[in-house]
Amino acid sequence: MTNKLTKESVLAALSKVQEPDLHQDLVTLNMVKNVEITGDKVSLTVMLTTPACPFRARIEREVKEAILSIEGAKTVDLKMDSDVPNDGRMRGLVSMPIRNAIAVGSGKGGVGKSTVSVNLAVALAQAGARVGLMDADIYGPNTPTMLGVEKLPPPNGQRLIPADAYGIKLISMGLLVKPGQPLIWRGPMLNSAIRQFLGDVDWGELDYLIIDLPPGTGDASLSLAQALPLSGAVIVTLPQLVSLEDASRGLNMFKQLEVPILGIVENMSYLDLPDSTRMDLFGSGGGERLAESTQTTFLGKVPIDQNVRIGGDTGKPIVVSHPESPVAIALQEIAQKIAAKVSVAALSGKNELPISIVD
Repeated sequence: MTNKLTKESVLAALSKVQEPDLHQDLVTLNMVKNVEITGDKVSLTVMLTTPACPFRARIEREVKEAILSIEGAKTVDLKMDSDVPNDGRMRGLVSMPIRNAIAVGSGKGGVGKSTVSVNLAVALAQAGARVGLMDADIYGPNTPTMLGVEKLPPPNGQRLIPADAYGIKLISMGLLVKPGQPLIWRGPMLNSAIRQFLGDVDWGELDYLIIDLPPGTGDASLSLAQALPLSGAVIVTLPQLVSLEDASRGLNMFKQLEVPILGIVENMSYLDLPDSTRMDLFGSGGGERLAESTQTTFLGKVPIDQNVRIGGDTGKPIVVSHPESPVAIALQEIAQKIAAKVSVAALSGKNELPISIVD
């Protein structure tokens, strides 16, 4: 037992509870709020750096254990809240604050980049974050189909109102042109469209803006990086060699643009068969090898599941339709790691920081 129950003894006990990613205690980080004592009951709020904190349950458990170790403390009324830090980058084209902007890219098409973008955005929103999704894949805008959105709400004066789906705000060229209409655009037109997506859309205040980039290293990626300072980029790849070579080019493009690399996601990593065996349709371990060779964080593997395709066709992301499936769990954990890494970087002022692996 420690000292008797006072606000000071509560703070002293909590000064021994560490935030695993930031490697400092909760009191030093000013994460402990509204401490009140009523008899043998302690009420308080712990303010996390992201609602998608991968260590939420661990922090909650350790806070309660620390308080109950104080003499006289019998019950704990703990509220877990969050305040996502701003990365500090100036985004003059956007009228309302976007605290963090995360690009999802790939060196080639067909790797499931849009699927990953959509499910990451929805997973962050499910955790309680304010999330926008900008479909910057101007030539192949398919996020509206994946989210079951057919049109935008009426504009507010001169500004577009993003669509709402599963708690996220969405803007896409697919909602601004007729279905099936080809977009035969040159670079300057792409640049103009991306700037309009930023400056002419009423995003409101966002914790995270997820940007689904077109494949490759062309005009759209360059225009976006120049128009919108990015918190970081996520690279999506398949395990196979050809995909890894293209992903490496995409990764190096972001490095040349001085965009921090948040990590690599290996999509379609394996297929679990009914007889409990595992088939590596596209090879094995390629994403991890790429991360190791480029000294980049490996964010995780996403297995193959036909429900991903079904959900994409019917407008129900797998984190919504099958939240307990291995694919959904993998995507939720990847979202947590990305959110944690962005918060660590924002609070430390550093772009490349290690992120602990969830226990």
